[in-house]
Amino acid sequence: MSQYRQDIGEFLKNLDRWISMQQAVLESFKDSYPKVRDSDRLDIIVHTRIAFNHMIRTLKAFDDWLQDPFITTNASKDLLIQVWDQTVNILQQLISMDIGHTSQMRKMLDELSKEGKLNPLVARFREIGEERREEGRGATTISF
Repeated sequence: MSQYRQDIGEFLKNLDRWISMQQAVLESFKDSYPKVRDSDRLDIIVHTRIAFNHMIRTLKAFDDWLQDPFITTNASKDLLIQVWDQTVNILQQLISMDIGHTSQMRKMLDELSKEGKLNPLVARFREIGEERREEGRGATTISF
């Protein structure tokens, strides 16, 4: 077997491993989804952050993929259009989620503030962070 064919074979094995890993992660999230919904707030936060981190990792891999000349010169236009269409769809969903969540959080924080129900310790850390930013000294370890 030529060196070229061996290199391609190894590249294809790497793709197979990536696909298998992504399938396993997908199944894991599908399985844990109902359990997380019924868990406490901290567990929901932790699992959401795990999901975000995996999305970031996947997006980074996609971005690397689209910078690889081997991929970009061999990908068909139809495949690239499909990736573009799905990317814009995901982007729109993400931005809509962010707008909705941020709006809800803003309203909730405003109401809690007016009612004097914000956690005073966390609110004070927030104020300290703002003061430090205004002074040009950076933020505290808790940033908002």
